[in-house]
Amino acid sequence: MSIESINGCIGCEECIKSCPTDVIRLNPTTKKAEIVYQEDCQICHLCRMYCPVDAITISPEKSIPVIVSWG
Repeated sequence: MSIESINGCIGCEECIKSCPTDVIRLNPTTKKAEIVYQEDCQICHLCRMYCPVDAITISPEKSIPVIVSWG
């Protein structure tokens, strides 16, 4: 398990747009983000960083530290 949950989603689609592996999709019924292909998640943290309401939780056992370069 990589992305643990998406709770409090407001349907802005920022996580969907930022995901390089396309594992998050918009549910057409609820109009909220869903983790569809969890096994393909690369744990890049982009979805979590771009979420304006901090709705995405990444499992601590699978989480890696975010590395930001200075150049």
